Amino acid sequence: LVLGITIGVLVIVWLEREISAGIQQRIGPEYAGPLGILQALADGTKLLFKENLLPSRGDIRLFSIGPSIAVISILLSYSVIPFGYHLVLADLSIGVFLWIAISSIAPLGLLMSGYGSNNKYSFLGGLRAAAQSISYEIPLTLCVLSISLSSTVDIVEAQSKYGFWGWNVWRQPIGFIVFLISSLAECERLPFDLPEAEEELVAGYQTEYSGIKFGLFYVASYLNLLLSALFVTVLYLGGWNLSIPYISVPDFFDITRVGKVFGTIIGIFITLAKTYLFLFIPIATRWTLPRLRMDQLLNLGWKFLLPISLGN
Repeated sequence: LVLGITIGVLVIVWLEREISAGIQQRIGPEYAGPLGILQALADGTKLLFKENLLPSRGDIRLFSIGPSIAVISILLSYSVIPFGYHLVLADLSIGVFLWIAISSIAPLGLLMSGYGSNNKYSFLGGLRAAAQSISYEIPLTLCVLSISLSSTVDIVEAQSKYGFWGWNVWRQPIGFIVFLISSLAECERLPFDLPEAEEELVAGYQTEYSGIKFGLFYVASYLNLLLSALFVTVLYLGGWNLSIPYISVPDFFDITRVGKVFGTIIGIFITLAKTYLFLFIPIATRWTLPRLRMDQLLNLGWKFLLPISLGN
């Protein structure tokens, strides 16, 4: 699982660099490996050998624990993601709600990092992360609750009956849009990257960090992005099933033992293909929309997304 997640993050970093270069009409990474695919690995290796600085007047314990909490809380969420039929590390009946509960721990790590840095910019970035998480956690939960109530059986299998047109993105388009916006805010992606706004807060809660600790924040950001995309695939895009009505991957290949293995591989491939195709939206959004102000961000969460998600 750890190896798969690591490869997934490396692919996301490469995709973001290539798509961003295409949007900006420039050449992306091309020297580190073929087509620059090893650029993320080179960046990570460089951070490993950077000096790990500590603030002289900060709280060293909080400063050191904060990045670990942010990464561990996201890694735990991967245990409840189904990559295929019965292919999940922790097969719990409350899996998706456990993800929401665990993901709310990550902002605490950011707040601890900001407070432990003894830096006004870092502390303000941590406070922004906590406020942003509270504002968008509730609409996200309501969207998941709506999907759970409408799917009387397994969420993925409920979408396989009518194929492509049975996906929840067509049944609940408003909920999909609210979930998309809320997940972008949870991942602190533009236009919701206020906790680390360079023009206002230098680098937010990351200001005093260097070396491997800074790299942990970097990894946590992309882990969270991949996690959100996987849940969008499972909840709204049919998960591991084909887009053919009344045909599910397990039933289609459940003939022999070899067929079951092949069906599992096909299911994983379909899930990841949908996930990486969906990732084009948050990557393109980063270079399309301007950053919101803090009051605009909170108003969007409390005055618009919350009532809409309740109505949905």
